[in-house]
Amino acid sequence: MKRKAPDAREEACVLCRRADSDADKYGEKRRNGGLCAHENCLYLAGGLPVRRASETGADEFLPAEIRRVVKRASRKLCYVCGERGATICCHQKGCKRSFHFPCGCEDGCVSQFFGQYRSFCRAHRPEQQVQAHQDGETSCLICLEPVEGKLSHHTLVCPACKHAWFHRGCVQRQALGAGFFCFQCPQCQDREAFLWEMSSVGIRVPLRQPTWEAEGAFEELYERHGRCDASRCLCARGREEAAEEGPWQLLLCSSCAAKGTHRRCSALRPSTATWECDDCAGLGTTSSTQSGTASASTSRQAASSASSQAPASSRRSGQTGPERRPGRGRLQRRSKQPYSRR
Repeated sequence: MKRKAPDAREEACVLCRRADSDADKYGEKRRNGGLCAHENCLYLAGGLPVRRASETGADEFLPAEIRRVVKRASRKLCYVCGERGATICCHQKGCKRSFHFPCGCEDGCVSQFFGQYRSFCRAHRPEQQVQAHQDGETSCLICLEPVEGKLSHHTLVCPACKHAWFHRGCVQRQALGAGFFCFQCPQCQDREAFLWEMSSVGIRVPLRQPTWEAEGAFEELYERHGRCDASRCLCARGREEAAEEGPWQLLLCSSCAAKGTHRRCSALRPSTATWECDDCAGLGTTSSTQSGTASASTSRQAASSASSQAPASSRRSGQTGPERRPGRGRLQRRSKQPYSRR
């Protein structure tokens, strides 16, 4: 297999000699001591120790040790492309095959991104051993496209439910997005068995929070509404004034929490603990917590009349909604980081 020529515009990795910058496939590029290398190539290179930075606690690789690995690999031929500089060795006992990380990916080699960061050639790569059968034509649960009729390197199945089938590439993209703490089977939501099985067959699950949280996609959901939405705000300091108590204390709607009001702007008594906006209470109605007004009195009269006509069984039932179920406990985190060689 002929290797692609390095892109002159990009700095090439000293371990695989490729200039590709696809972080999802090769990992981020690291530069230190005048050397540039892909993260995946660094972690998987045979004989290259991982150091722990004393200040940040992050993994690091010393330039001198990288040069030593590159020099030793200059005598090894990649069994895929036939060129020298293969830094990754098959961990199967008795196998002497070596390869570059990108070449191994193209040939179907498997690398495990946890523990000792072992790699295996195509002939010795680990395969799923779970007994699972398909009922007719089966589609990938992620992309909904058809999968192969049996387990293979490119077709995987959840070891827990045994009904969720995936393309390898689809599971890998899901793992990169979900990260270690949210990676699970999309169907049965199993985490422990699914994470271990997928990691063992070469799916890289980065030790990080999901990308949708890291990118701040839901930051607005954590922001508290902070202004008075009364039709006429009486506060001289403006609608954003929010005192902890008193007439300018800002109360949020008890139903939607998307609108607020100062106590004085809605004529709320000091004893009123909650308030409901017009959209939630119904247009033309007053606050659900105001008492002593004509509309509130009318509402109570209507409610009293309705209750007197309701069946006795309805009045006896004090249940106002479905019974709450106890929430599922979070999965226990492993005591050791699976992405550390220590």
